[in-house]
Amino acid sequence: MDLFDSMRTFARVVERGSFSAVARELNVGQPAVSKQVRALEQYLGGPLFARSTRQLSLTDQGQRFYQHCQEILGSLETATRSFASGQEQIAGPLRITAPVSYGRSCIAPLIRVFLQRYPEVRIDLRLSDHNEDLLKENIDLAIRIGKVKNEGLVAVPLGTTTRRVYAAPEYLKQHGVPHEPQELAGHNCIGFTLLEHFDTWHFTRDAQALAIPIKGNVTSNNSEAIREMVISGLGIALSPEWLFAADVEQGRVVTVLDSYQTIALPVNAVLSSERRRSARTMAFVNFLREHV
Repeated sequence: MDLFDSMRTFARVVERGSFSAVARELNVGQPAVSKQVRALEQYLGGPLFARSTRQLSLTDQGQRFYQHCQEILGSLETATRSFASGQEQIAGPLRITAPVSYGRSCIAPLIRVFLQRYPEVRIDLRLSDHNEDLLKENIDLAIRIGKVKNEGLVAVPLGTTTRRVYAAPEYLKQHGVPHEPQELAGHNCIGFTLLEHFDTWHFTRDAQALAIPIKGNVTSNNSEAIREMVISGLGIALSPEWLFAADVEQGRVVTVLDSYQTIALPVNAVLSSERRRSARTMAFVNFLREHV
């Protein structure tokens, strides 16, 4: 059994979702593909697919093995290209995770430009408001907003994101416009729970710092949900400018307390020390430093 060839076939079955599709792709019979996968399972000592179900699905061990296959096959492809050209090619799979709204608004629009520059890279963009385990999930690069706490990871600063206080005109018409941060005590403030001290909003003006405890009848760990609640007129939120940029332009929300500044949040590209040696990972980091 050729281990690398079997790994390639297994990975293609996972990606195509069918043994017969891979058989057509390789111009062989389906039994040949099934035999190759079974040989790989015998070599590993356990099943890769849960065959008791009608739909093709991976076992837990199979899922982990597939993630390793992606990395190994990607490295093999890069090594082959590197040998052919005399230098490491910026090519192969690149797994990126980012917060949902930031990824949608600020990262996804840049992917096309990056791939035009590096057409041999294949990007898997995963959007989640939770900080995924980079090593466990086999992620090359994470975009994180706020303080990076993970020890052993490398944080490359990309910039900061400015925040403002947003509300819908309907809400302000009903509840009044706050002109001083202290007036937020009389408003329904929506807290973003993934930030430290989400129940206190910080403002500055004329070198004076204010820490304002906020209260409200709803909090959320998802910025998209907060955006929808603000637009609906439920309450006020302290959020990044990019989250509400289009809504401000179209008049769905307005900013308040504009004479005060809020604390900007740092934006970092986070990766393991091993990934820092990857040409394609660092190419994307440097690309973000140019564009974000």
